[in-house]
Amino acid sequence: MPNETSQSLVETCEAAARSGGRELLSWRGRFKARDKGVTDFVTDADLASEAAIRRVIAERFPNDTFLGEEQPPDEYPSDPRQMTWIVDPLDGTTNYLHAYPHYAVSVAVARGSELLAGVIYDPVADKCFSAAAGGGAWCDGAQLNTSATRHVGDALVAVSLPARVRRDSADLADFIEAVQACQGVRRSGSAALNLAYLASGALDAFWATHIHPWDVAAGVLLVREAGGVVAARDGGKFDLWNPHFLAAAGQELQAELLRVLTPYRGE
Repeated sequence: MPNETSQSLVETCEAAARSGGRELLSWRGRFKARDKGVTDFVTDADLASEAAIRRVIAERFPNDTFLGEEQPPDEYPSDPRQMTWIVDPLDGTTNYLHAYPHYAVSVAVARGSELLAGVIYDPVADKCFSAAAGGGAWCDGAQLNTSATRHVGDALVAVSLPARVRRDSADLADFIEAVQACQGVRRSGSAALNLAYLASGALDAFWATHIHPWDVAAGVLLVREAGGVVAARDGGKFDLWNPHFLAAAGQELQAELLRVLTPYRGE
């Protein structure tokens, strides 16, 4: 179980994520997808969620750095001692816009590049996934474990694709290769929830090449603490500040998927 300091970090992540989630639910009732100016409503909801999250964190850890999707920095933290809260106030914006009930709030905290605690909160289902370094992964009091799936042919996997995918893109080539080899492939629209479901055993693997730290920080910690593995998309070491990756329930499945997917060549 987490120590006292880790537990405080997890509790702050959860309080902040739930506060942001309440804002999202409140704003979602004020518009419909076809309304004029609907993108302004979504932006307002996103900003309101981030502001609520900031308030919770600032009350408890006023001297820490805040890294959010709405105000990304010119450069990422370089001090290995710096405590940074990494926040996505609305992961799954298009789903949220259309009232498709698959979006989340993601809150994590890191010291330098070391992830210490993280929470992914699904406000529609009122499900809270949480993890602390060395303390396991949990969902509303139940401990999480990744699946025992070892082979690609048995795996249900997820992928994040860019909003606009070129016909000749490597992302689409990977998708086609995975469809041929895996039991099933999903593109859900929420990287955070994909990682949460991987940690819980519902998914067996997930990869993304066009992604940001705030999309995946909490989820990467969840997967690791649930017994899964996370590597860079090329099989190297995962870099929180340049987070292309392939996450899997275990190393054997990850290695098989790396052989199925096209060689990663970067941006």
